[in-house]
Amino acid sequence: MTQNVAAQDARTVPDSNPVSWQAQDDVLLITINNPPVNALGHAVRVGLIAAIDALEANGSVVGAVLTGGGRAFVAGADITEFGKPIAEPGLNEVIDQIEGASKPVVAAVNGFALGGGLELTLGCHARIAHPKAKVGFPEVHLGVIPGAGGTQRMPRLAGVEIVVELSTTGKPISAARALSAGIVEAVDEDCVAAAVTRARELAAAGEWTRVGELPSPSVPEGYFEAAEAAIVARSRGQISPLLSLEAVQGGLTLPFAEGLKLERDIFMRGLTSDQSKGLIHAFFGEREVAKIPGLAPAAKPRDVARAAVIGAGTMGGGIAMCFANAGIPVTVVEQTEEALERGLNLCRKNYENSAKKGRMTEANVEERMALLTGTTDMQTLAEVDLVIEAVFENMGVKKDIFTRLDAICKPGCVLATNTSTLDIDEIASVTDRPQDVVGMHFFSPANVMRLLENVRGAETADDVILTAMLTGKRLGKVSVLVGVCDGFVGNRILHQYLRWASILLEDGCMPEQIDRVWTEFGMPMGPFAMSDLAGLDVGYRIRQEQAATRSGNERYVEIGDRVVEMGRLGQKTGGGYFDYIEGSRKPIPNAAVTALVLAESARKGIERRDFSDEEILNALTDLMTNEGAKILEESIAMRPVDIDITYIFGYGYPAFRGGPMFRADAEGLAASLERIEAAYARTGDHAWKPSALLKQLVAEGQTFEQWSKARAA
Repeated sequence: MTQNVAAQDARTVPDSNPVSWQAQDDVLLITINNPPVNALGHAVRVGLIAAIDALEANGSVVGAVLTGGGRAFVAGADITEFGKPIAEPGLNEVIDQIEGASKPVVAAVNGFALGGGLELTLGCHARIAHPKAKVGFPEVHLGVIPGAGGTQRMPRLAGVEIVVELSTTGKPISAARALSAGIVEAVDEDCVAAAVTRARELAAAGEWTRVGELPSPSVPEGYFEAAEAAIVARSRGQISPLLSLEAVQGGLTLPFAEGLKLERDIFMRGLTSDQSKGLIHAFFGEREVAKIPGLAPAAKPRDVARAAVIGAGTMGGGIAMCFANAGIPVTVVEQTEEALERGLNLCRKNYENSAKKGRMTEANVEERMALLTGTTDMQTLAEVDLVIEAVFENMGVKKDIFTRLDAICKPGCVLATNTSTLDIDEIASVTDRPQDVVGMHFFSPANVMRLLENVRGAETADDVILTAMLTGKRLGKVSVLVGVCDGFVGNRILHQYLRWASILLEDGCMPEQIDRVWTEFGMPMGPFAMSDLAGLDVGYRIRQEQAATRSGNERYVEIGDRVVEMGRLGQKTGGGYFDYIEGSRKPIPNAAVTALVLAESARKGIERRDFSDEEILNALTDLMTNEGAKILEESIAMRPVDIDITYIFGYGYPAFRGGPMFRADAEGLAASLERIEAAYARTGDHAWKPSALLKQLVAEGQTFEQWSKARAA
């Protein structure tokens, strides 16, 4: 007989309570229903306390099962509560009440149990997982650590190594891995039924495990020193992984209650840090950039049932894979059968490599390849809904392709270009439907990088903008909408600080110093290692084409050209600015490049000087601030957060710094402007001409964020 216990407690639990409980014979089934991910907000915590009270008060039940409604168990805390006073009860109190219950409580982990959700299961007396469930501690991605006993209970239950892995990487693990690690005790397709059985078994035995009462484990000598070294090497300046390690290590020598206090103190250190503020800004920013103000209310995205990609090279093939990964049939067009076969074979090879690494099955490989159709006949694109041109950066070639597409594609087909720098409006001008033309700039490798820079032309229709944004979401991308200019947002800023990095070479630096400063700041690689990875010959050809029209007033550094003329094209030839050992991307300084840099400075009569790391960092970041401000004042980006998210997801800018515009606010705009004005007075270089918006904000004592909010109001 099923009894609705909730009705007995109606005075304290409102009808809207996201936690419900019902007696299933002699076991109370407690279900969290707080869509979409059952976040542990205040109402959920209140409901859980009430549910345990109901368990204690109901003499007809011997135990309880705790599970989640929908596809999640609990996917973490309610992040909107971060930075605010926590309304009682806190999660620690909830877990304490579960752990101290007089009847056994078993967690039926039906889906994601992340962060506070995993900590909630650790307060239960047993854990049964569904085969598709995942568990983890993602708090590190918000600059904090597990704050409700995760770093204290998990070592007692499953050992130190697994909690260090989960809490310092933030990566979830499968139910099978959780079982082998000892986090859950069983995996069952019907995890709720199995948990009910387990609750009865524990009740019949009259004893069960309270994880908080288990002894602390021992660790091998030197374990924490080695773990710290590994974390420092991969975290690139982010502190939250080290805070997690500190909490785990500190708790091993303390009584459980004192360990909880230590964990909470460390959690608060992380939460109040600038890094946590930056990570939370990035978290919400990823969602904010999807909102496009000013579009017609009636505008709806067009249906994209079939797509096409022009070009089967590295970029075109990667874009085609994005569509296949999303289950969207895609036609790939090339000029020759040989080029087409080469491109499709590369797609297959990429998929097969993923299968070898266990990321997909062989059946998945064939399913995705079946969605890829190759052709050398552009006429076959007459019925596609979206076509993306992905050929090399040449305006004439792109105009020719769009002229042909205009004649072939059906009315309403979205015509997109993957250009990274060229004028979308000029491309659209050769068509009779400029309203259907949009930029969709993927980042390389397209099937891996998450950013999609969608470019709105002067006549791009609102429904086409929505189609590009929604398509990006379907492809698993973070889409940012930008306007037309040379390089759009990402590459426009990149060109400024790459150019100045070369000027720093002539004035006194070496590639290894500049790259070290940039990676210690948190970037995945320095400007010169990044150039080596991309291939130095690409930029060389562009610079040669620009030579005839280059202004004589602009300082031009020939070092990059001379490196290419030495036959050093980057990683693909074993060396560019740096040397590389086969199979490794670690840059190694090259004596010939060092000599070249010195010789170029001498040839131009430049007296080299030493630059401090701080000078280098300020130069590169101040240029980002200034150019970003110019982009905002020109309305190329709608909001500062659009620039931040572009750089985090497209260029590896450290999320814990919040993005270049967020960091500029945090560091202080006045100090940055003072350095920018000094550099402009000293060099007269156009890159350093202070942004009018930046000067305005400093004069008014405002930040970029305040300016953005005022405009949105």
